[in-house]
Amino acid sequence: MAGAEKQKILVIKTGALGDFIQALGPMRAIRTHHPEAEITLLTTPPFAGFGKACGYFDHILIDPRPAWHDVPGWLRWRRTLLRGNFSRVYDLQNNDRTAFYLRLFGWRKPEWVGAARGASHRNASEQRTAGQAFDGHVQTLALAGITNIAVDDMSWISGDISGFKIMEPYILLVPGCAPAHPEKRWPAERYGALARLLSGRGFKTVVIGTADDAQAAEIICRAHADAVNFTGRTSLSDIVLLARRAAGAFGNDTGPMHMIAATGCPVWVFFSRTTDPLRHAQKGNAVKIIRKYDLNDLSVDEAVEGLKTRDFRI
Repeated sequence: MAGAEKQKILVIKTGALGDFIQALGPMRAIRTHHPEAEITLLTTPPFAGFGKACGYFDHILIDPRPAWHDVPGWLRWRRTLLRGNFSRVYDLQNNDRTAFYLRLFGWRKPEWVGAARGASHRNASEQRTAGQAFDGHVQTLALAGITNIAVDDMSWISGDISGFKIMEPYILLVPGCAPAHPEKRWPAERYGALARLLSGRGFKTVVIGTADDAQAAEIICRAHADAVNFTGRTSLSDIVLLARRAAGAFGNDTGPMHMIAATGCPVWVFFSRTTDPLRHAQKGNAVKIIRKYDLNDLSVDEAVEGLKTRDFRI
């Protein structure tokens, strides 16, 4: 009917980088399923840029995350949610906080696709969290009739990385992870030895990470002087652009490796006892998981066992 108001939909995704990357494919599927709807992404500041750039959303709403004791904050947030006039919410976060957001709607509760009690399309199956976040989203969205969900390769990201001046072919090294989880780091000295080995096979090595990874990068570059250190210099978009041209990547179980894997770049990811690859492995066309109870016990020889030059993208 001419002049009919567009359906208003809210998509919630606020979590860690790797989880956000795995949610991009489901987000794209939601947009495809609702081509004429006005869709808002509820997220946190680190992911607002991706939410705008991907083209799947009309609006970005930043989650204020009121403290549990902040009653005025919760009342303001409830008014914001009600003003959105959302007829359906896709909860891709599925935690206690977002379940409480459903309760904030009161009698004006929209259709809710997620795991929260009271959801109109509730995924209460234990299988939702048995595998990777992506697989759980696939199961949940199927309850709302959304299928054919694929990993998003982030082809919508554009930019210029010519300023990095890297000689190809090159391989990315990602030696960092969250500072609170040092047990998830393969020793930097081993990355240095890996860089030397890869150089012998004709590859340049490029180290990327945040400022927290500067010490690891320095150790790698001391072990192999030809390694290029871009630690602290790359944006999230730069990482995707570098991955598209890389021959491969080696790294710990950390957010950037999810981004690199999604582009189709061949990746080798090091997992320790603290993380289960069945639930947290990267998604992509060429992902190899190397797991050791204690990563300090993983040798370079074990890390590259059976590795052939043809395994890289050249």
